[in-house]
Amino acid sequence: MEQRLYDLIFIIRPATPEDEIKKVEHTVEHACSDKGAKIEKTEHWGTRKLAYRVSKHREGIYVYYQIRTSHNDLIVELERRLKVQDSVIKYLTIRLDEDLKRQKKLTAIRDKRAARRPKRPAPAAAPVAAAPTAAAPSERSAAS
Repeated sequence: MEQRLYDLIFIIRPATPEDEIKKVEHTVEHACSDKGAKIEKTEHWGTRKLAYRVSKHREGIYVYYQIRTSHNDLIVELERRLKVQDSVIKYLTIRLDEDLKRQKKLTAIRDKRAARRPKRPAPAAAPVAAAPTAAAPSERSAAS
């Protein structure tokens, strides 16, 4: 089965102690290791203001994971575990590999069209003609 790439972002209540945050992170990492998934990236974005109120909170602690797995039941399990955690107020999982495939396909189509298009020669630079200048006052008197 092919490997799929997922983004997992979850928001933890702002008043949550650090050891509780580590417990939630350990839960995610343990579930991934049980299913044979690889955590490619982990980022702690810290406390940020939410766009709208969620569970009576205006701020939250953001945690980001990038996970590569071939088991889609891992994502179901992660979401179930995050749902039952009291400290997690919101979570979102996004499958990235479909977007990457689509982007790669569009790039290939664009390159193919560019190869079919005839190459236009670069326009030759036109010589710059000297603009007529007004005669200086000393030249005017000499001409008269």
